[in-house]
Amino acid sequence: MNPEEIAELKQLIEFLKENGIGEFDLERGDLKVRLKFAGAVSQVDLSHLAQIAASHPATSYQPAVTHAHPGGAPAQASSAPSAPAETLAPLADDEAGLHIVKSPIVGTFYESPSPGSPAFVKPGDTVEVGQVLCIVEAMKLMNEIESDAAGEIVKRFVTTGQPVEYGQKLFAVRPR
Repeated sequence: MNPEEIAELKQLIEFLKENGIGEFDLERGDLKVRLKFAGAVSQVDLSHLAQIAASHPATSYQPAVTHAHPGGAPAQASSAPSAPAETLAPLADDEAGLHIVKSPIVGTFYESPSPGSPAFVKPGDTVEVGQVLCIVEAMKLMNEIESDAAGEIVKRFVTTGQPVEYGQKLFAVRPR
């Protein structure tokens, strides 16, 4: 890294600290940086990240941002955009105990890697931890959302092309 890139990295670190961002990944060519800050952080206005991304063009830029309230509980998402009733139907009592996979970022939900391709997963499929479930496009970047629980996909809460908020329910998984 040259001195200018190091200065940019220091500036990015200060920005992340000031805005309470707990985790951040950056890939630029052969350079990969993963920053993880210990301690509780608060939710951040993602428009600042868009400004940084615009000023730092890269061939592959994959941000992953994690937020939590000081009490350690995840930040709550704002109300979800409208969608078909069956898509956002609440879980029935007999579905209690399901693991809910939530969106880690604000963006647009896509069930498949490209138009016309089959969905990554559908209800009834068995998934493993780390398996790609969907893509959330944010700032023109495709972010693969991976399962954080092994089990059976029971429900998908959103439809392809639907905007999603941070913390919004994406899938219900019946753990093994």
